[in-house]
Amino acid sequence: MIDWEKIRTVLLDMDGTLLDLHYDNHFWQEHLPRRYAEKHGLGLDEARTRLHTRFEAAQGTLDWYCVDYWSRELDLDITRLKLETAHLIAVHPHVTDFIDAVRASGRRAVLVTNAHHKSLELKMRRTRLGAHLDAVISAHTLGLPKENPAFWRRLQRLEAFEPARTLLIDDNLSVLASARTHGIAHLLAVSAPDSRAGAKSTADFPALRSFRDILPPPGGPS
Repeated sequence: MIDWEKIRTVLLDMDGTLLDLHYDNHFWQEHLPRRYAEKHGLGLDEARTRLHTRFEAAQGTLDWYCVDYWSRELDLDITRLKLETAHLIAVHPHVTDFIDAVRASGRRAVLVTNAHHKSLELKMRRTRLGAHLDAVISAHTLGLPKENPAFWRRLQRLEAFEPARTLLIDDNLSVLASARTHGIAHLLAVSAPDSRAGAKSTADFPALRSFRDILPPPGGPS
């Protein structure tokens, strides 16, 4: 699946890639609608309908991923609500083994996420994944979501990666398409970002089913 001899840098998404997307899906689809309904005196179905309309309008923008934006828009403390379900935050199987093997092989492992800093801090605190990575970068630092091809140019100002020698693993097909437009040559799509939802289509991107399947061999890149 991967020609490791051609790869020097590994860029890794967080939600749905390193972490089980069940936490986020449960929060946005179940927990938040209940709290929103309670706050605004609505039935649960009406709350879901109103939230769905707002979510659709923001999807693909930095606002969609911004804790502060949704706290203002919904008149709710999203950070506090996320803590109420934090016990669901979980790392996908074999993730730490994979990251450690990447770094042991002399390659760089960098987390690149659209997640807001407050969500990122919560998840890093709960999982301790930060200790395994060379760098952790939020799109909010760069001012563009990963879906925007210009994001990758900005990222190169922080991480001097060569697109032709870079592997990106992500569960978002729009992000993978954006990276491909920028010239990132090695792309993998996580086929089951939510462990409780089953596999999904990865379109024309190679599907990653387990990090155990792509462990790099010992020895560094050429």
